Amino acid sequence: MTDSGLFPTSVTTHTAASAVRRRGTALVRPPGPRLADGIVTHIERSPVDVPLARAQHAAYVAALAGAGWDVREVPPADEHPDAVFVEDTVVVVDDLAVLTHPGALQRRGEVEGTAKAVEGLGLRTVRITAPGHLDGGDVLQVGTTVYVGRGGRTDAEGIRQLRAHLAPLGRTVVPVPLHAVLHLKSAVTALPDGTIVGLPDLVDVAPFPTLRTVEEEGGAHVVPITEGTVLMATSAPKTREWLLDLGFDVVAVDIGEFEKLEGCVTCLSVLVPAR
Repeated sequence: MTDSGLFPTSVTTHTAASAVRRRGTALVRPPGPRLADGIVTHIERSPVDVPLARAQHAAYVAALAGAGWDVREVPPADEHPDAVFVEDTVVVVDDLAVLTHPGALQRRGEVEGTAKAVEGLGLRTVRITAPGHLDGGDVLQVGTTVYVGRGGRTDAEGIRQLRAHLAPLGRTVVPVPLHAVLHLKSAVTALPDGTIVGLPDLVDVAPFPTLRTVEEEGGAHVVPITEGTVLMATSAPKTREWLLDLGFDVVAVDIGEFEKLEGCVTCLSVLVPAR
């Protein structure tokens, strides 16, 4: 069992494993100069330290690389403050990349850079188009079930289009009504074994077969980066200890500057498994 804590320790922890197996490609987009102007919806705005955010992002990228992911940068979109949250621009299922139509008008220009990146990986591409809206942060894949948050950024037409794109791949799309939360994965994610964890007060829990409640908001956001390892934020130490006790390895990174913009570990990357 490994609790990597803060970097650079965790990079050393996974070096041997990464030398044996490359897991796929992690798409990221570094913070742009206007990061501090990012959209805030459900929390009060607080000052963002952009140089610190860049350092935190570099540690996040190091975590992915240390776990065996080949990191590739999406072309910059410096005119878009929220462009670092690259997950919102695409949903990858098997060899298909569904390019989104973000619910926030000011974020729609972020998608083209992501389109170039996924095409460079050899993925097939389709698009969510107007009048539909879909943010990738609203899409949680658990096996062949794809949960999609229905809230302020993703609408019914976006869900319909996603269902049509994914049905030929054998995926079942299940809508999840959201409450006062930005995205579905701001409240609910899944562990490597498929166990769903999160904050039940923020979503309609009826669509989920089970949901294990966490105590901390940051504990609701985990990214499986190996078969038994999760990436999570240092802002949820109780959840980290709980996951360690369950037998998972944990790599914890400080993303405090992104949390000021309602960001979490899920939205800073798109993981494309090797095929």
